[in-house]
Amino acid sequence: MSRGIFSRYFVLFFLLAKAAAQEFAQTRFICTSIPLEMEPMCSAPMQNSGPVEDIKGTILQLRETILQQKETIMNQKETIRELTAKLSRCESQSMSEPSQYNRVNTTAQTNTLKDLLQNKIDDLERQVLSRVNSLEETKILVRNDTTENRGKIENALNSLHQRISDLEKGQKNSRPTDKFQITFPLRTNYMYAKVKKSLPEMYAMTVCMWLKSNASPGVGTPFSYAVPGQANELVLIEWGNNPMEILINDKVAKLPFVINDGKWHHICVTWSTRDGVWEAYQDGMKRGNGENLAPWHPIKPGGIMVLGQEQDMLGGGFDATQAFVGEMSHFHMWDRVLTPGEVYSLANCSSKTLVGNVIAWTEANVDIYGGATKWTFEACRQIN
Repeated sequence: MSRGIFSRYFVLFFLLAKAAAQEFAQTRFICTSIPLEMEPMCSAPMQNSGPVEDIKGTILQLRETILQQKETIMNQKETIRELTAKLSRCESQSMSEPSQYNRVNTTAQTNTLKDLLQNKIDDLERQVLSRVNSLEETKILVRNDTTENRGKIENALNSLHQRISDLEKGQKNSRPTDKFQITFPLRTNYMYAKVKKSLPEMYAMTVCMWLKSNASPGVGTPFSYAVPGQANELVLIEWGNNPMEILINDKVAKLPFVINDGKWHHICVTWSTRDGVWEAYQDGMKRGNGENLAPWHPIKPGGIMVLGQEQDMLGGGFDATQAFVGEMSHFHMWDRVLTPGEVYSLANCSSKTLVGNVIAWTEANVDIYGGATKWTFEACRQIN
């Protein structure tokens, strides 16, 4: 009967200690990083880290205390085992020697041991309960503080996002529809722009644009045009350590462009299905030419024109390694071959009326996706 009482108290104490240790071990602290460029209003909530650090230190101290208590419990367990053995010997002696004196002596020793064990158990139980209560209070404080900080950060970010949206809206309403650029800051498989207008069947074409990039290796894919059954109907790409290439119906011509120096460059490529003759211009000057580029193959209509990504399937199948990284503006396309003089006038901004008759660069013609952004851009200011 005496050992049963002791066992129940010891089990209760051991379970309480184990529960407290597990409760502490499962406690985690979550920290949220704030970009350096964020406005001060966004970083203000993170300045109140002092209480959190104090709480963290208190929790660590409590954990050390519980570990010490666990060691004490193990020592007490050994003591209890020895006392239990003594009780067993006393009881066996009382059974073998039924004298009045032995019975009284054994009963007195048993009661003394019971009192000693009970006092130790009660004392340890009070200590464990006190530590558990302290941990619960600390956990509640940390949870409340974290929730409050998270709410402040979210409110600050929402305010900042609204301010940016208002600024972009005002900027868009005040600028001409063609004075803008698209920025692709990262090499991803989801950031791109899409030209709303598709192409007609073309037996000749000229495509021109302003580009700025310092990506390496390769600036990626400024544009790709895919049609059903042919993902590489018309593509401009600089991938890996290869030179920039123009693809028409999967046929390739290497272009002598060098544009990944972080400066704005004007480039144009002309092509005719007759003998597949092509010419390449950079900053108004002819840099290369050739022939036999998909000769007698007209560019097919009804496809999808994507800026910033290479299509492996109609309208998708993007590969991040082939994505364009940089800035782009004034993407125009004609269904004829421009003369060298027309190309030069576009590059030095001497022509204000020469715009693409197939694709003209206006905000209404281009939608952006995946985080690409539009900003005001004036080409002539970049070269003057």
